[in-house]
Amino acid sequence: MKALEVQHISKSFGEAFVLNDLNFSVKEGEFVSILGPSGSGKSTLFHLIGGLITPDGGNFLINGENVTNQKGKISYMPQSPSLFPWRTILKNVTLAAEIVGENKETEAIHMLERAGLKGYEHVYPHQLSGGMKQRVAFVRSLLSPQSIICLDEPFSALDEFTRLDMQTWLMDLWQEQQKAILFVTHNIDEAIFLSDRVIVLSSKPATVKKEFVIPFSRPRLPNLLLEEKFLSLKKQIYSELSGSL
Repeated sequence: MKALEVQHISKSFGEAFVLNDLNFSVKEGEFVSILGPSGSGKSTLFHLIGGLITPDGGNFLINGENVTNQKGKISYMPQSPSLFPWRTILKNVTLAAEIVGENKETEAIHMLERAGLKGYEHVYPHQLSGGMKQRVAFVRSLLSPQSIICLDEPFSALDEFTRLDMQTWLMDLWQEQQKAILFVTHNIDEAIFLSDRVIVLSSKPATVKKEFVIPFSRPRLPNLLLEEKFLSLKKQIYSELSGSL
């Protein structure tokens, strides 16, 4: 079943035409990454899916339900962790479940431990490092009741080795949860390493230029990034992406 369907979405801001007849879908439990030139409307797309802004045309369906212009239908993680400073780490990650009347404290404690945050459940965000805050934000997204998670360049500020560590950690937790993820990134290696499919957008007004099915089995190990098949696929995607610039 399709967790998310993006149907003929178009969007402009004044005379700036950003998205043009955008069409793609994300299946249940699938990890899909979006690559595109800077300014191609990737973050705008997330704001549209989340109901923060209104498309000029087209619809969004989640599990077959038309959710166009509706808020609260996705779990959205922006580039910064955006934690509430007055809530403890445990209270931050269980907030979405709390809003809908669910008690996920036991599951949250387990996931925080898996995230290397055992013993930090009752501290506050200002007591954590940047990387730790990012892990908390991921756990919060995974614990949210929504069936699809939208991640907007969450590793962009990290150095190469920390980024790879976070990617591996995210895959481990995601494979336990198997929620649908739509992931925006500028990093081709990251997109291939994490994804089941990679969608390349054209320059704006953005439309889907090409989709790549990622052939590598899971679990994936870091040495995959150096294998010949990985590098060959990276060249193909780079060729499509550079042609959009």
